[in-house]
Formats: sequence, C-alpha cells, structure tokens
Amino acid sequence: MTEQISRRQWNRTLLHRQHLLERVEEDAIEILDRCVGLQAQDPRAPFFGLLSRIEGFDSSELDDLLTEREVVRIALLRSTLFVVDAEDARWIRPLAQPVLDADLRRNHASKLVTATAEQVLADADELLAGRELRGAELGAALATRHPDEQPTVLTAIARCGLPLVQVPPRGLFRGKQAVTYQRFDDWVGPGEPAIAGDEARKDLIRLYLRGFGPATVQGIQTWCGLTGLRPLVVAMEADWELARLSGPDGEDLYDLEGLDIVDDGPVPPRLVAPFDNVLVAQADRRRIADEEVYRRTVTANGASPGFVLVDGFLAGTWRVRNDGTVGVEYLREVSAKARRDVDAEVDRVETFVG
Repeated sequence: MTEQISRRQWNRTLLHRQHLLERVEEDAIEILDRCVGLQAQDPRAPFFGLLSRIEGFDSSELDDLLTEREVVRIALLRSTLFVVDAEDARWIRPLAQPVLDADLRRNHASKLVTATAEQVLADADELLAGRELRGAELGAALATRHPDEQPTVLTAIARCGLPLVQVPPRGLFRGKQAVTYQRFDDWVGPGEPAIAGDEARKDLIRLYLRGFGPATVQGIQTWCGLTGLRPLVVAMEADWELARLSGPDGEDLYDLEGLDIVDDGPVPPRLVAPFDNVLVAQADRRRIADEEVYRRTVTANGASPGFVLVDGFLAGTWRVRNDGTVGVEYLREVSAKARRDVDAEVDRVETFVG
C-alpha cells in the first residue's frame, strides 16, 4: 500500500532537506549543491539564501568561491540566472539550452531586422574569445557588425545562446559593477565532457528530489523548465530508485528511495531569500504556502521580496531598506511570540548586511 503523507509532513520534509529547520555548519558550496544552485536575479539573494541555512555564514565565503571560479553566475534553468557550482553548471547548462533557445527565439530573435541569431552568436563567440566584455561593450561591438540592430537585443541573444558567465565583481556581496561576460570554458577552464541525454535528466531529477522532495512530476518539471520527464520518473520507480508516495490530496509524489519523511514538529521562523526556489518556480508550492497568500507577494515587475516563514509556512515578506534595516510585512495573522522570533531573524539579517 502506498504511504500517504500529510501536508505538514510534506512541509517539514522540504524544510529539513533545505536546512530551514535548523542551520548547519557546512561549507557554502555543499549547501549550493544541495539546493542545485540559488537564483540570483537579485545579486545578494544567494547570500541571504545561505544565511538562512548556514550557522555563522560569512559573505566572504561566497565571494571567494566566485572569484576563485569554483562557483559561477550563469543563465541556467528556465533561462534564469543562478549562482551554482561550476562543475554542475558544466552539464546542467546543455540540458537547459532548449529552454534558453526558446527564450532567444520568442523574446529576442523576433526583434532582429536584418541579422540572424546564428550570425549574432557566431560574432559574439568570436568577440568574447579569450577576454571579457561588459554587456554594453558586447552590444556595441556586435552593433558595429549589425548596424540595423539594437545593441541590447544583440547582447540578450548572446546571453541565451552562449554559455556566458557573469564574472566578478558583479555578483559579489558588495559588488555593484555592470554585468561583464566571459565564455564559460574561458573562465572556468575546459573539463571532462558533460553527461548528456536521459542520464543527465535522471541526474537532475535525483538532485531535485534530494533537495526538494518528495515532489510531483509537475513539480520537478516546473522547477527545471523541462518537459516530458514522466517516463523517466516512472522508469526510475520501476528500477527501485524512486519511491512513490501519496500526497495530502492523493497526488502522486516521488522521492529518492530510502530518504526519510519528517514528522510534524515545531519549526523556527526563517527569513527566506528573494527568488528562493522553496517558493518560486514551484508547482508544489502548497506544501509551504497558501496560494492566496503567495499571490500577494508577486510584483508587477517580476521582482521578488524575501519571504517570512512562520511555523514553516509563508506568513509575510521582508526587504532590506536603503539604510540597511529590514522591513517586514505580514500577510496573515501571526502571534506575538512568533513576531518576537521573527524579530530575532531580522536582527541577524541586519547584522549581516551591516
């Protein structure tokens, strides 16, 4: 008989695997690997993501990983910017390329006047060979070869079509410089050929379930932006690699065989980072947020606030003000004790920022 889990068990299991039940004393790169990277449209979001998960996290640790090229800032899953282990980026980027190509065609190539995307990519690859260029410099250089085109469109095509790293100081905790690009292999160095095809897709499924499981097939696909994964999930279950559970509403959930389900219990409040994938890009968001509460966090320009979790569920949003203080807005009723506990997390973030 298939084991059924409650919504609170589903919630606690996710928080446990994401180290949001209890901070851990581990290296930042280990937590990045467990989260399969952290979204980085907001340059400081990965730092806040690690602060919520690691006891005593210091921003210099991630700064060093970026400058030492162990971690990269790159367009990846869903054509979204991630900070991710460079060796994971090496094989995940080719998996994500069809989605990036679709973004290129739909949102950028359609704006070209006389050039083709293939011409632009060949020129961008040549211009970037062995050197780095700021985004504006790359656009201007491409525009000298394609004078009918908008430089910003040309840069966007290069970002989607080529594996380009945004090199430091962009992405450092106090780095506010313009985006500067370099080709992945030039920045990180050549490596072993990446795994590909179904084996790579299976590895991506394994990584997601290790960090975010149990999950529906749609949950896996929404997070990574890939489609057609159900046959692979079913085959992995048939090979006894995945277990199937029944969710709180009877939905099929899949998990790595042998991983524990966490029972209901007390959960400390957490200030979760902007764009954090425990909430963003989730078809299984109900395990951590009521949809009507989450909708109130969505902004018209696509920016993300930080998220306040109380008792493991979305309760509000937070933002760092210009003066370095943190403002919290509650979206549902929260007890006085919970507010005091949230205030302690606010103090932690303000100390970190200061």
